[in-house]
Amino acid sequence: MLIKGMTEQEIRVLQEFRRMAVESLGIAAIKAIKHPAGGGEGPAFALVDKGFLTADAARETFTLTEKAKDFLSYDPKPEFEETGAGGAVSADAAE
Repeated sequence: MLIKGMTEQEIRVLQEFRRMAVESLGIAAIKAIKHPAGGGEGPAFALVDKGFLTADAARETFTLTEKAKDFLSYDPKPEFEETGAGGAVSADAAE
């Protein structure tokens, strides 16, 4: 599954920032993220290249960019149709 050209592992790294409610994570925390497949620091470095994270000079601390914060602020909700009895929309609701 790709969202905005990101792999599942990259999305998981960004989700970890949201889960922990932090703007920066160290390399040890990034390596500790459990991925269904792959993982390690590779996805974090890819996110630096894509502009979602910045890294310090030693490449040991990663910080969210505005682009990543915008991505993490997106919280899709399923849309449900309001229907009356029997599945039909009532005449009052249609006006």
